[in-house]
Amino acid sequence: MNKEEKKKVWYAVYTKPRWEKKVDALLRDQGLESYCPLNRVKKKWSDRMKWVDEPLFKSYVFVRVFPQDQTKVRMVDGVLNYVYWLGKPAVIKDVEIEDIRRFLGEHSDVVVVPMDIKPEDRVVIRSGILMDKTAIVQRVMQHTVEVVIESLGYKLVAKVDRAKITPVSSTKE
Repeated sequence: MNKEEKKKVWYAVYTKPRWEKKVDALLRDQGLESYCPLNRVKKKWSDRMKWVDEPLFKSYVFVRVFPQDQTKVRMVDGVLNYVYWLGKPAVIKDVEIEDIRRFLGEHSDVVVVPMDIKPEDRVVIRSGILMDKTAIVQRVMQHTVEVVIESLGYKLVAKVDRAKITPVSSTKE
């Protein structure tokens, strides 16, 4: 068993629609560590207002398992599949899970808004070999963004995961 197989890591799994809390409970019943971030939201009924805990990410639950236990997670009712990145289940960093927990502990009625990235936007790449480079968005696809990096008098064009870029503030350099 290599070093990677001995360490538990966080993964994101897709669930059936509106099954997030149930999948979280079923994973825990199987003895697996899972996390379904819940957002406290005020809902209005016809006769009253009530605080309700709703999943922050629709159709997603996080699970922390050894890589060799991935099949056990797939067998849980309501789990559709893992979220994949480059052909493998995407690994979520421990610090990102802790950041979500801390943020939800301090705030309620949170809204998840996808980054609105358009061609010609300036972005900073947050990780990988091009980390901290500023680039201009050329094309936006579903999960990746094609960016142009001007370096050494040449234009380098790269496809970068949307999660690895941050928009640059609107002030011009």
